[in-house]
Amino acid sequence: MITIKTAEEIELMRESALIVSKTLGMLAAEVKPGVTTLYLDKLAETFIRDHGAVPGFLGLYDFPNTLCMSPNAQVVHGIPNTNPLQEGDIISIDCGALKNGFYGDHAYTFEVGEVKPEVKKLLQITKESLYVGIREFRLGNRVGDVGYAIQKHCESHGYGVVRELVGHGLGKKMHEDPEMPNYGRRGHGKKFVEGMVVAIEPMINMGTHRIKQLRDGWTILTADGKPSAHFEHDVAIVNGKPELLSTFAYVYETLGITSDEEREFKKSALV
Repeated sequence: MITIKTAEEIELMRESALIVSKTLGMLAAEVKPGVTTLYLDKLAETFIRDHGAVPGFLGLYDFPNTLCMSPNAQVVHGIPNTNPLQEGDIISIDCGALKNGFYGDHAYTFEVGEVKPEVKKLLQITKESLYVGIREFRLGNRVGDVGYAIQKHCESHGYGVVRELVGHGLGKKMHEDPEMPNYGRRGHGKKFVEGMVVAIEPMINMGTHRIKQLRDGWTILTADGKPSAHFEHDVAIVNGKPELLSTFAYVYETLGITSDEEREFKKSALV
């Protein structure tokens, strides 16, 4: 069952989402060769708690850490460890925070030093597909419209769209209805209504869409060992249109990136 949020609840969710956004912005300065994912995980836990929230992933379904840290061919759900990051790696950092009874859930794939041009392109197209999908999350559209848009954008560049893992509704639970696949058919699936909040998160592979799981019961990898990229935003339908609750602005500020990609989805643009 889809849980509709009031305007007040959406503002509480924005608080949770922005704590995650700020956490990712803090981590952006720390992602570099030689750093371990376990070190980054501890930084994130401290940061989230210092901002009046609790880590949303820690203990959820018995997950052992604050962050899902998934480098290179790992798609999602990687467990932080003591292996140092290497020059040329990419790493998806997926983070959750719980505050005022509501979750934020937000992810960004970082470059570690200089990465290959073909990997840069994978990240670029995956992030583009996130906004292509968000644009379809509006009153009267359906789940399949978002999935179709993401799938079309990524497959047109020859990439594989993961099928088994999907975005989701978000609220007092980390995972609510509806499921939000990154593939689909236009006009199919549940219809979007005012007050819905979802996490849209393309998981896109350089090669095959097929995946496999490590024996740790968590880590998902590409079946062919090629890199995978992952970006995620929390989005609400406000006045019939998609409004971002999360932002990459803190990441971009840290990395010195100028971007207007979020402008059409910001609160001020919808008033």
